[in-house]
Parts: sequence; structure tokens; C-alpha cells
Amino acid sequence: MPGDIDLVLVATSTAVDRSPNMAARVAARLGIPSPAAMDVNVVCAGFTHALATADHTVRAGAATRALVIGADKMSEVTDWTDRTTCVLVGDGAGAAVVEACPPGDEAGIGPVLWGSVPEMGHAVRIEGQPARFAQEGQSVYRWATTQLPPIARKACEKAGLAPEDLAGVVLHQANLRIIEPLAQKIGAVNAVVARDVAESGNTSAASIPLAFSKLVEQGALSSGDPVLLFGFGGNLSYAGQVVRCP
Repeated sequence: MPGDIDLVLVATSTAVDRSPNMAARVAARLGIPSPAAMDVNVVCAGFTHALATADHTVRAGAATRALVIGADKMSEVTDWTDRTTCVLVGDGAGAAVVEACPPGDEAGIGPVLWGSVPEMGHAVRIEGQPARFAQEGQSVYRWATTQLPPIARKACEKAGLAPEDLAGVVLHQANLRIIEPLAQKIGAVNAVVARDVAESGNTSAASIPLAFSKLVEQGALSSGDPVLLFGFGGNLSYAGQVVRCP
């Protein structure tokens, strides 16, 4: 129920207005009374950053139940004259509720591994007036397929798992040329790999919750399965954690 939520986090990089933020607007529309309400702008890695923030906040006792949303309207910032990007993007949103597990139960969200390469932040941009999305495709491809696999494997290690223990891998749905080699290099040989980009496009912060929920709906994952969520993109930021399938 709305009254049970005391933290609202919205991961988005396409909010038009600076204030009120998107989280406050969501809380108002849902009738959530007096929550902490914050937007998280880490572009394509936004949902996994917001999920980790909610996890930390609940563990610290500063919130009891958090609503975590990834939402982006990429069509608002698309340069329709740039065929290297406009054919990839889509609009979407996905959400999850995070709460403390009962004492003695295994945690459903593992430790996050996150970071960035800020000196290369120019490789993925939403800037200008009007704001437009642009990227240096080859630089992003090389970074994602060479630098991110060992980081994703370390996220598994932090959860106490080997990549082959994973039942699912849900990467940011950038494009298949990145998703497929990155998934292969992680070494999750027994995992189903989300490829929702073929249906939904690159929806930025929405891509991971969208792709994850579709795997669940399709019956490709079962309750309790370990699933790696790994977001990456703008700022050349990344964040990954292993979660247990709801």
C-alpha cells in the first residue's frame, strides 16, 4: 500500500523539470505520505545505483520500505538525424519494492560493486539546448566488452558466487553487439541472458527492470534464482549486484 512506502527513488536522466523532482511527483500521484523522495541520475546505470541505495538505506534502518523506479523517455532527447543512436533507443519504466527480509533469511540483494571512469564521461552524453543524446560508439563498445567483464565477475564474488552459479544475467540493454560478448566474457555459462533490447530498445535506466521482469513473466527464472543485474553507460559509470529472483 502507498502508506507502507517511506522512500521513493527514481532513476532517470530525462526529467524535464528540476523541481519538483520526479520522485516527489510519483509519490504525490500514488498518494505516498511523507516519503524521502530523490532522483538518481546515473543514466543507463541508474536503476542498479538506485537499487543499491535503497538496499543500504533499509539495512541502515533509515527506511523500512522503498519504491525503486527506473524510467527514461529517450525519445525526448534523441537526435533523429543520427542513425547510429536513434535506431537503438526506446521509452520505458520499471519498478521494484525493497524491504528488509525476515531475521535469519538470506538477503535478496547482494553487495554492490560500483564505480566510474569520469575522465571518459564525454563518451556518452545528454547535453545541449535542447538536450540531445550522443555517444562515441567505438569507445563505449571497447570499454564495455574489455573492461567490464572482470568487474561483473567481481560483483559475483562479492555475493559469494561464481559466474557459473548464476541462473540469469540482466545487463543494461545497450545493444546486442555489447550484450552478447559481455555476457559471454562474464562466464555465466548456465545463465539465461536477457535480450529485451530487441523488443524494447535501449530504455536507459528502465532497461534492467524491464528485461528482468520479462524473464520472470516468461518463466525463464524461478523464485530464489541468483541473477546478476549489471548497469553501465553514461559517465562511464557501472553498478552491479546479484539479487535473488522474487
